[in-house]
Amino acid sequence: MPLGAGAQISLSSAVDLAEKNSPSVRGAVANVQKATAAWQETKDAYIPNLLMGVSPGYAYGFPLGYPSFFTANASSLVLSWSQKDYIRAARTAVNAANLSLKDAQQQVALDVALDYAELDHDLKEIAALEEENGYAGSLMQIEQERVQAGVDSRRNQLEAELTAAQVEQKRIQLENDADAMREKLARLTGLPAGGLATVSSSIPPAPAVDSFATIDAQTAQNNPAVSAAYANAKSKWYAALGDAKQNYRPLATFGAEYALFEETPGYTNYFRTFQYNNVELGVQITFPLFDATRRAKARESSADASRAGADADAALNILSEQTAAMRGSLRLLGAQQRVAEVQSAIAQMDLEAVKTELTNGAGTPNAAPVAPSQVHRAHIEERERYEDLLDTQFSLMKAELNLLRATGQLDAWVRSSLK
Repeated sequence: MPLGAGAQISLSSAVDLAEKNSPSVRGAVANVQKATAAWQETKDAYIPNLLMGVSPGYAYGFPLGYPSFFTANASSLVLSWSQKDYIRAARTAVNAANLSLKDAQQQVALDVALDYAELDHDLKEIAALEEENGYAGSLMQIEQERVQAGVDSRRNQLEAELTAAQVEQKRIQLENDADAMREKLARLTGLPAGGLATVSSSIPPAPAVDSFATIDAQTAQNNPAVSAAYANAKSKWYAALGDAKQNYRPLATFGAEYALFEETPGYTNYFRTFQYNNVELGVQITFPLFDATRRAKARESSADASRAGADADAALNILSEQTAAMRGSLRLLGAQQRVAEVQSAIAQMDLEAVKTELTNGAGTPNAAPVAPSQVHRAHIEERERYEDLLDTQFSLMKAELNLLRATGQLDAWVRSSLK
């Protein structure tokens, strides 16, 4: 199915569009903004706030409060043994949120790369099937003529028809799959699905299979999801440390207040002196000698931090097992691709030999001449082996992309096409 060049999109452009269009990425960006605001909130505790208010009203009888008409209050944290830990916890939480954002971006990049590579594979194989379909149609026509001439049996004609039907069946399956990949890419990128085509040259070559053999636990920690889990555990540990320091350590806060009093009728009868402008400021120091609630809170935070650390270790263990399994599958898929490469090369050589024999003769006395149907069968065989090679290449590519995703190297691979 021919596609216009205007509908083509490169892999890196598709990834960029998908990351901007992805709800999961937008949600992760919002989490980063929230964590950054929370970090700023913990730092701003040392900056005095300012509150102002007006209290107009009427008083009767003995004053129930100060006769203030206008007030201004300011307060801030002066000394806290816990606040530094809370700041570090919030700063580490920002790091965890950024890592989670990177993980969301890499998941989107993986989804796009897999769909893009599959669409590219489908389009290449459809093109090969179009050629194979032409040879199958010619073969069917030749066999029909030979059967009518009494040279071949009806079985030969049926076998040719079966080959043509199988080629058509596979072509329809691939066209359906290509349409499904276009729909997926359209949903990911926000582009229209109709006529969407790939740029094969924009797909970087996958790393050599042998290069993945050096992956170890340290490399696996480059996975942003695992790194985010460890950053989250570290943030909770800092928070637990801050909660523990809430006990037995002094806390100092600054406070200031200005009040403009009003001479409401009746106040002068109860106050010996009266003045309009009044100011009060000072530092309040508290010593938490015993607070069962805070002690329980510290134990709760410590347990929460321990659980987060255990979850991070479990995530790393699972990732290490997955990467080990993927390395093993890569070796097998690499071997399968090599087999397909050799089979494709042999089919190509056989085709060239048949074509040469058809043109120049067998070169052997009394040898039967090559029939045109043999050439078409050789063409069909060569195309089938080439399609098998495309299938093994795509299977290997999928495994390599998943391993790149697991080790945090997928984004660098996508961007390498721009160099």
